Amino acid sequence: MAPGVSRAAPKEPVTADLSPGDSGAEATGPLERGLAVLRVMADAPHAMRPGDLARATGLARSAVDRITATLTHLGYLRAEGRELVLAPRLMECGNAYLDASGLSRALRPNLERLTRTLDESVSAIVPDGCDARIVGKAVPPGRVIPLGFRVGDLLPAERCAAGAVLAAGWRPETYDAWRARRAADPLDAGFPAVPTRRTAPLPERTEAEFAAWTAAAEANGWALDDQLVAPGLVALAVPVRDPGGRPVCAISVLAHAGRHGGGELREHALTALTQAARDIADELYGTPAAAAPPPAAPAYTDAKPELGPSFLQALARGLAVLTALGRRPGGLALAEAAEAAGLSYPSTRRNLLTLRQLGYVEQRGRRFLPSPRVLELGYARLSTLTLADIARPHLAELAERVKESASLAVLDGAEVRYVARAATEQITSARITPGTRLPAYATSMGRVLLADLPEADRLERIRALRPRSLTPHTLTSPDALAAALDRAARAGHALVEQELEVGLRSLAVPVRDRGGRAVGAVNVALHAGPEPPAHTRDTMLPALRACAARIESDLAVAFVDTPVQTD
Repeated sequence: MAPGVSRAAPKEPVTADLSPGDSGAEATGPLERGLAVLRVMADAPHAMRPGDLARATGLARSAVDRITATLTHLGYLRAEGRELVLAPRLMECGNAYLDASGLSRALRPNLERLTRTLDESVSAIVPDGCDARIVGKAVPPGRVIPLGFRVGDLLPAERCAAGAVLAAGWRPETYDAWRARRAADPLDAGFPAVPTRRTAPLPERTEAEFAAWTAAAEANGWALDDQLVAPGLVALAVPVRDPGGRPVCAISVLAHAGRHGGGELREHALTALTQAARDIADELYGTPAAAAPPPAAPAYTDAKPELGPSFLQALARGLAVLTALGRRPGGLALAEAAEAAGLSYPSTRRNLLTLRQLGYVEQRGRRFLPSPRVLELGYARLSTLTLADIARPHLAELAERVKESASLAVLDGAEVRYVARAATEQITSARITPGTRLPAYATSMGRVLLADLPEADRLERIRALRPRSLTPHTLTSPDALAAALDRAARAGHALVEQELEVGLRSLAVPVRDRGGRAVGAVNVALHAGPEPPAHTRDTMLPALRACAARIESDLAVAFVDTPVQTD
């Protein structure tokens, strides 16, 4: 399938809120073109320049420049020199779908419990038009090579057990779309998550086999894929059903054929899978509807006065409406969406119509919610980011601003382990690389991370550190270290003066996850020159805190319901 082209989705009947006569032409162009740019970037294996985007989308270079300027201002793209890359904040579009669908609340605890029970990778998969979209996953801890696809990956329905389970709920128009997709892409080249077919199967044979597989899945309550989605992989899937009995989601376990054959996997996993599917259905349909969320800042902020003609209001408004729909499970009515987005009723209505026509919004009665298709906007790639990946561009900005090396580290036992660094080329720069370990008690990052521990844990960790003098200035007394950690906890930063190495000064602040826990620390390290330590603190602390805040903002979007990945 050509870059930027979205598969057509079967559409629900239009209610009185959005009539077929609404053209939405004023908003359609910029919004549709902006989404096309995001799709192209999501599919590209590398960063892209504006000229590349113009060629891939067929848009004029001037249009691409305005679109990318708007998306960069919104935080969805980031410029790296002359190239553009997707930014973590783009994940808020996919998060809006997961929140509105209720899946973010229902999946995580059940999938994590299931993967511990089975000791295999598990996934949640929903129908996306005539295909299957991964919307949740969990992998066994400690696996060197964990199996499984990424959240956001799209799979051809006829090549995965989940597709056979979900196709039982297809309508005739969905089958029509499936036939059209297979005719246009017989080798599955439009599905980067699975191996491309070597030869095109006969359409009649594939359809007959898939219909029989789907019928068996509906009769049995499960479907088995023995090395169909990829060589060497076996999968078993069961449906999650709505109150009417229609499959709305599939829960699948994926194993290497060397660990389980098809029959063995069914014996091993079917009971636990079926129970997990029931538990998820109870979470989705057996709990009362969520109360109205507290008032939040409107999703749309007009940057036209700041950016002038380069800011496309129509694109920004459309994306604001899309993300605003995630404010409540079950979606929002039109008036609620207008209030949440901070836009007028007519503007919100036009944008909802455009998004619905493009397949990014579903209408259920009088409520609107994002569709699984929004996950194609870079979610699969961005969902694999780690703390280090997210921090690197911010560290580079910090180092450029303060003209000193900047690093990010995590607490690993009695040491800090460096995971990202932006070094400056100076004679006195500390020679440290990612992977370097240093004693936590003698480093500024170690102290802010130790200071975040509960007091009892902090004292126990100090006793276990067995500090020794590294320089004449190193604090080694447990009481002195405890006092230093108390000061760091109160101040929200730590400054260490020549305790790790003579002539080295460092200043650090914590980086926190959505729950407020310090998952890492950012520091600047510099030569302890003639300026007093207080001068370093006063001049560099604001920039350090701003850097940490930017990292935290990205982490809050990238790790909504999962722990921050530090490796």
